Amino acid sequence: MTTLQHKKTNPIAHLSAADIEQIGIELDAIRDEVMGSRGARDAAYIRRMISVQRGLELGSRAVLLFSLFPPAWLVGTAGLSIAKILDNMEIGHNILHGQWDWMRDPKIHSTKWDWDHAAPAEQWKHAHNELHHTYTNVLGRDNDLGYGIMRVDEDQQWHPAHLGQPLWNLINACFFEYGIAAYDLELGANLASKERRRDPKFRAALKQVRRKIGKQVLKDYVVHPALSGPSFLHTIAANATANLIRNLWSHSVIMCGHFPSGVETFEKTSIEGETRGEWYLRQMLGSANISGSRLTHIMTGNLSHQIEHHLFPDMPSNRYAEIAPKIRDLFQRYGLSYTTGPLPMQVASAWAKVIRLSLPNRRERAARTAPGRRAQPARHPAGQGGAPGVPPVSAAAGSPA
Repeated sequence: MTTLQHKKTNPIAHLSAADIEQIGIELDAIRDEVMGSRGARDAAYIRRMISVQRGLELGSRAVLLFSLFPPAWLVGTAGLSIAKILDNMEIGHNILHGQWDWMRDPKIHSTKWDWDHAAPAEQWKHAHNELHHTYTNVLGRDNDLGYGIMRVDEDQQWHPAHLGQPLWNLINACFFEYGIAAYDLELGANLASKERRRDPKFRAALKQVRRKIGKQVLKDYVVHPALSGPSFLHTIAANATANLIRNLWSHSVIMCGHFPSGVETFEKTSIEGETRGEWYLRQMLGSANISGSRLTHIMTGNLSHQIEHHLFPDMPSNRYAEIAPKIRDLFQRYGLSYTTGPLPMQVASAWAKVIRLSLPNRRERAARTAPGRRAQPARHPAGQGGAPGVPPVSAAAGSPA
């Protein structure tokens, strides 16, 4: 991976400004058609999904009342894990995106919904909906790209601390909900400055996170275990296991959407004066899909259609599979790579990138190991990124931006 502006071969150099704007027009038409046809079938889908999730969670917690017995523990833990995944992925994530606000149901609305997660809904919506989806894969603007703890591009300067990023990523995966809560708070940046630590807005947000985490801990590790009586410790273990499974699954799905081979990153300057067509193009190139069954799509919150989701984040998730063939056809007609693959392959690709980027670039490694030589900064071929006056992605593609 390297920023699109620094690639030797620009994957969109063949597109003219007119091509890019036509892509935007075609995507707008796809969106308008779907959004105009939302109705009873879509409403029934999300209501059914909520009923299934709540029934599964209630049934699993009932079984865990008898978790002293190993079969009950296994069944209850498995059911609770699936229920938590459904709550976060297909239900919570998508409702908080406003995908179902058109129903005008106060019980299923982005302004009212809360989820089984350490991150308060309002903070998550700001960090995810407003920042991540606006600045998708823009280095220095999209903090979701590596969550501020990892080197995510070869053009980023390497530091010995990056050697530990596979471990940081694993720890983040295990405690993903808490990592997201800390990320939404911009915890590192706020704690680093006395002025920011004392900012009333930060202190209020921190109090909100503490309250949300306390509510989660009370529910999973006090109330429900207490209801289990003699199965108290076994229920605690079941809840902890279910949370771990949910966190690992969510982290893997997110990684697959943003990190596999074939996904592009962009420089800050590339979005200056960005048109709607160029924004669409960035979403197309900065996302990857997961192929699989309908069950796979549901369990990923339909983020297995990450490309379609990034193009239309407020479209009902059950419609992504419907438009995916049209989006793939558009990629093919304009000579663009539609990045997709099975879940194991995408997870392996993402982790391979995390490990590779924890090491210095090959050229830097060679310079470091050469006797009597010090590493030199990476240089780009003439006409590529790094030199004054090099155009951003939009201009390289023939756009007037």
